[in-house]
Amino acid sequence: MNDIDLSTLAAGLLALDWRSLVMMAVGGLLIYLAIVKEYEPVLLLPIGIGCIIGNLPLSAMIDPAEHGMLAVIKQAGIDNELFPLLIFIGVGVMMDFRPLLAQPLFALMGAAGQFGIFGTLILAILLGFPMNEAASIGIIGAIDGPTSIYVCNKLAPHMLGIISVVAYSYMSLVPIIQPPIMRLLTTREERMTKMDYAPRPVSKLALVLFPIIVTIAVGILVPQAAPLIASLMLGNLLKESGVVPRLVRASENEIINVATLFLGLVVGSTMTGASFLQLDTLYILLLGLLAFGLDTAAGLLFGKLLYVLSGKRINPLIGAAGISAFPMAGRLVQKVAQEEDFSNFVLMHAMGANTAGQLGSVIAGGVLLTLVMPLLGL
Repeated sequence: MNDIDLSTLAAGLLALDWRSLVMMAVGGLLIYLAIVKEYEPVLLLPIGIGCIIGNLPLSAMIDPAEHGMLAVIKQAGIDNELFPLLIFIGVGVMMDFRPLLAQPLFALMGAAGQFGIFGTLILAILLGFPMNEAASIGIIGAIDGPTSIYVCNKLAPHMLGIISVVAYSYMSLVPIIQPPIMRLLTTREERMTKMDYAPRPVSKLALVLFPIIVTIAVGILVPQAAPLIASLMLGNLLKESGVVPRLVRASENEIINVATLFLGLVVGSTMTGASFLQLDTLYILLLGLLAFGLDTAAGLLFGKLLYVLSGKRINPLIGAAGISAFPMAGRLVQKVAQEEDFSNFVLMHAMGANTAGQLGSVIAGGVLLTLVMPLLGL
């Protein structure tokens, strides 16, 4: 028995190389950021634990041949994109489309906030990344974890770990990355612009019909986005219908929490030293940051255009909420606006752009899949 234990120990030590040790340290860093800094703890904590597990020597938990726990979960919820879709149902429950329906103009800001996705895709191709990897890197600019995971898993599953970590890390850094760009591209006068909020009443019929119409329209125009948009709109319809409170509670609590936990563990387990510690990882980090910055800048510049066209009645900061990152980006716009004038209240306008950005990121992901998958013969 002792001989068997010693041989197993020796085999484990031989299998543990420096790259695995580095990645276990990375997992520890993610756990630190989740617990101490509270950066997206719901996801970074399980990712950090999964990263440590995935780099343990001879770990049976990630071995499909041994029917390891994480291998089984990966097959059940990641390989078929189930977990991102379950998460999107919960996100849909949390969304309120009233501000957007009351002010449809802000849908344009949601579209402008996706510019960085396609700009970064082109730059990644110029840097030598193949089309499928470039598209997976570009989608980081959506600042939307489930969409990034969904697109990457279809186009470049070998990059799932790094793409997921970068996407969720930048989501947690929205309050750090966006404000300097917002102040750089807007003047104090623009940031102090006050906007009256006298919304048109939005009927319950409109709130119920909206998710149905969006699902049908997007499903026809961008079929590759249909699963994501259908899940998002299903969650929203459950809430707005007002007749299934138990499903609403389950969607925004148990379902989304369990899916997020398993998703994080599996994503972390794919962050092995051999696949993660490469020069391309640094490029992905930088390109993801660039995509985020371009999305924010494009939204702000479009906001400045509306500021001029409206006779200085639209605060251009609203454009920064055109990224996804719901509801963090909308709240951040309100915070920056109040730094200049505490009586300035633009939150509802920002939320209109923010919900439009959530829809825009899903549609952008579908457009990428529609354009790239035929080129790859998928």
